[in-house]
Amino acid sequence: MAVKHTSEIKLEVGLDENKIPETINWTAEDGGVTNEETKAVMLSVWDNKNQESLRIDLWTKDMPVDEMKVFFHQTLTAMADTFQRATNDQKMSATMRDFCDYFAEKLELKRE
Repeated sequence: MAVKHTSEIKLEVGLDENKIPETINWTAEDGGVTNEETKAVMLSVWDNKNQESLRIDLWTKDMPVDEMKVFFHQTLTAMADTFQRATNDQKMSATMRDFCDYFAEKLELKRE
């Protein structure tokens, strides 16, 4: 099948003198995002040749810890949803969601 369209997602990281991220901006024009600021990024890609995932995890030095905890919780929850869509494994997806609930409870993230 021939590629009919390409889409670009761009990350721009501003570093301090010690190469610690100070700013992160991202653009995904097909998604309507242009040079938006963010405080954290987690990117995983699959290396088919070596059968392993490769990751880039970045956060700015002013990312608040309480926001990082929420970011992780929301990312884990989204991963459970993606896992279910990708594998149709409802049992393991439910187990992952149970862990997400436990994670939120232990970090006191759940709002009653």
